[in-house]
Amino acid sequence: MTANKRDLMGGLAKGLRVIEAFTAEAPKLSITQAAGRIGLDRATTRRCLLTLAELGYCAYDGKFFTITPRVLRLGTGCLASMPLHKIVQPMLDEVSEEIRQSTSVSILDHTEIVYIARAAQTRVMSIALMPGSRLPAYCTSMGRVLLAALPEAEAQGILEASTLARRTEFTQTSLKGIMEELARVRQLGYAQIDQEVEIGLRSIAVPLKNTRGRTVAALNTGLPAAIVRMEDAVQEFLPSLLRVQKEFATLSL
Repeated sequence: MTANKRDLMGGLAKGLRVIEAFTAEAPKLSITQAAGRIGLDRATTRRCLLTLAELGYCAYDGKFFTITPRVLRLGTGCLASMPLHKIVQPMLDEVSEEIRQSTSVSILDHTEIVYIARAAQTRVMSIALMPGSRLPAYCTSMGRVLLAALPEAEAQGILEASTLARRTEFTQTSLKGIMEELARVRQLGYAQIDQEVEIGLRSIAVPLKNTRGRTVAALNTGLPAAIVRMEDAVQEFLPSLLRVQKEFATLSL
């Protein structure tokens, strides 16, 4: 359904854009910083932020705004209505205990992955990840698994809409190079990322498919680069991820 523009609330749309300006990497923003991130003028951004602060969704110290836990109410209903995270959480808890590493499940939201479930063992990233956290799809193992499951033209369109930033010296930022990586993921059935998201982090991901063979999510484990080589990580941890993949495929989703 395409709504008539006259029926849309521009103020609400702008307010939601302002909320989305806050990320794990930018949890504290000034009015100018927020405006620059979302492409709105400073005056509009200021009114949105002050309104959010008045309603309790933001805290304001006179210079910087930060999101408060109240904003989680906006997503709680959505997550609670999705059976997927309830199904995968026990699987994550079990496999995480088995391999003694953190595991996560995410879904694709255009150019980003959204974490819907996580079982943490040790923290291997500088940012804290939890359900609702977002990361770019182009440089993450789960993102590449999810992109690889799409028709090639659709995956390329998402990459073209992405900001292919060089997060580390190892980050693949070439559209052609990432498309080639997606082809390898399709062939191998899993993705591996070696310090492309953050120095010191390696990860492996597999697709989670429903009974009809459609990829509905991705499962990964993140590993400290200092303690395991990429090839050893694949050999040691991929079988456990594939076991969860097989178990998940027996479910009716």
